[in-house]
Amino acid sequence: MIRKSWWKILSVILLVYTFTAGFLIKVPIIGNLYQTIRNLFFHVPMWFAMMVMLITSVIYAIKYLNKPSLHADIYSAAYAKTGIVFGILGMITGSIWANYTWGEFWSNDPKQLSAAIALLVYAAYFVLRNSIPEMDKRAKVAAVYNIFSCAILIPTIWIIPRMVESLHPGGQGVEGNPGLNGKDLDPGMRLVFWPAVLGWTLLGAWITTLQIRVEQLKEKQLANG
Repeated sequence: MIRKSWWKILSVILLVYTFTAGFLIKVPIIGNLYQTIRNLFFHVPMWFAMMVMLITSVIYAIKYLNKPSLHADIYSAAYAKTGIVFGILGMITGSIWANYTWGEFWSNDPKQLSAAIALLVYAAYFVLRNSIPEMDKRAKVAAVYNIFSCAILIPTIWIIPRMVESLHPGGQGVEGNPGLNGKDLDPGMRLVFWPAVLGWTLLGAWITTLQIRVEQLKEKQLANG
């Protein structure tokens, strides 16, 4: 039992460590970030987890198109759903952080707009799935759209915001940008940040496995009933 669940136990340990150390360690004072810099241990790792979930989802979508199976479709949809949840959490924690550093929850910053567009594209993925009653057709169309969504996600999240002026770290930036860059991380913060990334990602995988079990039970009930 422990052998099968070791990664779940690791997820709990890492997240407990993240919450404990994340609020207790000494952090550097950078610009006007002050203590909000601790949000780095939550906001950014959630985006990492989102990316892992959505990329895994598109891998299963490709598997379905290569060799159609209900198994691949269920996995693809489940990972996409978890990815969207982490994306929404990332948006919320990012908006809270922006309120303290930029002066408002939403400032139409290119990074914020790009992230919102990416999430809306994936929201349309679920609307599309729910609009097609036929199982095989739904899975095929959803798989194709999933690949399209991932192709939109990469430039909107990682490329476009870097090409324009942005308050968000990673963009070209504007004068007086209070954003936090990777170079600002001291060794103490790195010791919390990377375990946080792994912890949130493992939590995402755990949530997804639960969703998959639920969907598989539903399919069994339909098959038997």
